[in-house]
Amino acid sequence: MKNHYQKAIEAAIKGGDKILEVYDTDFSVEYKGDDSPLTQADQKANQAIVEILKPLGIPMISEENKNKTYEERKKWSQCWIIDPLDGTKEFIKKNGEFTVNIALIEDQKPLFGVIYVPVSKEVFVGFVDENISYKMIYDQNLSFEDNFKKAEKIGPKDAEDMRVVGSRSHMNTDTEQFIKDLKTKQHKPVEIVSKGSSLKFCLVAEGLADVYPRFAPTMEWDTAAGQAICEAVGLKVIDQKTQEPMLYNRENLLNNYFLVSKS
Repeated sequence: MKNHYQKAIEAAIKGGDKILEVYDTDFSVEYKGDDSPLTQADQKANQAIVEILKPLGIPMISEENKNKTYEERKKWSQCWIIDPLDGTKEFIKKNGEFTVNIALIEDQKPLFGVIYVPVSKEVFVGFVDENISYKMIYDQNLSFEDNFKKAEKIGPKDAEDMRVVGSRSHMNTDTEQFIKDLKTKQHKPVEIVSKGSSLKFCLVAEGLADVYPRFAPTMEWDTAAGQAICEAVGLKVIDQKTQEPMLYNRENLLNNYFLVSKS
């Protein structure tokens, strides 16, 4: 495994440790200018991740960093895209469905992604060039190599029902209409599967769901790692405006609506 991939996985786990330090306390919540919640956990996790990745010399885009202008960013051939705490609303609810997301982007396309779930210790990793994604339960008493030895390959699976991923916090009329249309097209029952944060990508990558429509606002750091994990197992993550795979390090870091599916 390339050294920077290992460092990214280690950074995600370290970030998760910092999140749990706050999770187990009576933490306070602030709100950003767009009314999205912010906790001390977001900031501590970001600091830990940046500290590990900075020596690799690859520039970063992070939800919690003051990001560079597009004039600077457009010159980058590679960059990390980081969400130190994805699912802050789930974190505040204390339901465990929040993640740390780190992706490596090259020429605007995801090369690698890691999603870490601090509460369950689940690690999802996708290597797009190798067409493979893994899941493992990380044991901090074992070495990195020994942890990876017990990682399992994941991928899409067929099911009797059409399983659609719905958000716990963001179900809206566009998504409801998509599900209604799907029911009329399919010759089998449609089941709704709910998860918070980037775990929605993991559901499809792991074969626990078939399609993930996201017809609500997201940012690049919400999706880059999940897209890498999905694309590595042959899934498509399609921008609904361009009808092409989603690209990254764009001038506007706000994503268009997208759809994750087998085709």
